[in-house]
Amino acid sequence: MDAADVVVGADVDVVVIGAGQAGLSSAYHLRRAGFEPDRDFVVLDHAPRPGGAWQFRWPSLTYGKVHGMHALPGMELTGADPGRPSSEVIGEYFTAYEDRFGLRVRRPVDVHKVREAEGGRLLVETSAGTWSTRAVINATGTWDRPFWPRYPGQETFLGRQLHTALYPGPEAFAGQRVIVVGGGASGTQHLMEIAPYAAETTWVTRRPPVFREGPFDEDWGRSAVAMVEERVRQGLPPRSVVSVTGLPVNDAIRRARADGVLDRLPMFDRITPTGAAWDDGRRVDADTILWATGFRAAIDHLAPLRLREPGGGIRVEGTRAAADSRVHLMGYGPSASTIGANRAGRAAVREIRRSIAGQIGEQSDLSVQPATHL
Repeated sequence: MDAADVVVGADVDVVVIGAGQAGLSSAYHLRRAGFEPDRDFVVLDHAPRPGGAWQFRWPSLTYGKVHGMHALPGMELTGADPGRPSSEVIGEYFTAYEDRFGLRVRRPVDVHKVREAEGGRLLVETSAGTWSTRAVINATGTWDRPFWPRYPGQETFLGRQLHTALYPGPEAFAGQRVIVVGGGASGTQHLMEIAPYAAETTWVTRRPPVFREGPFDEDWGRSAVAMVEERVRQGLPPRSVVSVTGLPVNDAIRRARADGVLDRLPMFDRITPTGAAWDDGRRVDADTILWATGFRAAIDHLAPLRLREPGGGIRVEGTRAAADSRVHLMGYGPSASTIGANRAGRAAVREIRRSIAGQIGEQSDLSVQPATHL
């Protein structure tokens, strides 16, 4: 739906910010609970089209290479060609999903801030107007906040520096000496793709990477999510689920390790005009430094609500921000995985439904009628 259709000052029960996996899952569960799009809730998305962050992924990330993509609730993703770019496959899937369940996502809409309003409500101020709401489901993910570490001499490097968020595909590195920084799934994928094209690749990580053989079964997944959840419960910035599960070993990983592509060096101490240097005297020349160093939660628009804890993160109880139970965070910490986002969406809607019923029950003005979905 075009953002121009917005009615400025509209009152709704719930505003969902973001239409990736977490946002669409939440919208689906809102509809199942009887909330109607545009009347009771709106979904706002800043991206130009359906697909969440997937639409911005590099073409060489085919659907067959995607790790851990889980279907949205109520509609399986079947028959996808593993050789097609994941941006196309998942973009089409999300488009079909929005249409099937009539989620009426409004885009492109940039959310500027969420702040306190009168009567216990929240105001969501956007590029397309302002909504007054009883609850916010924040599902903005991390793609808009790539993390760039800072190292001495970084500004002196004469080559190119880029982040995973702008990774153009392996052909762009033909004949170059490339340093890939980062021990996660993106870093290993970049290395394995670039190595056949590059003159030389070097992999550096802060900690030794952990490769894990065997299936990532449900019990292991629950254990990993629990470890991520504990950080969020303490008000610390969340880490990715991959940071605690390790890197799954497949045939491509085995070949790359045997060929030396995944031989890792410890993190360099400084960047020089021609590459990187370590205090022990090691030096590596490079034409490009590729920072596969992850992302941070895109939550600056929530700053007026003062939700952050001294540890730097937002303490979350279930899906609710501990500092403001009207705000639910999806895709944050343990719900950052696709299956986690589905479960969190269901839990958040259950909480919101109870909360709204309580708010209506407390109204002293008898002219206020309960919404039909309650």
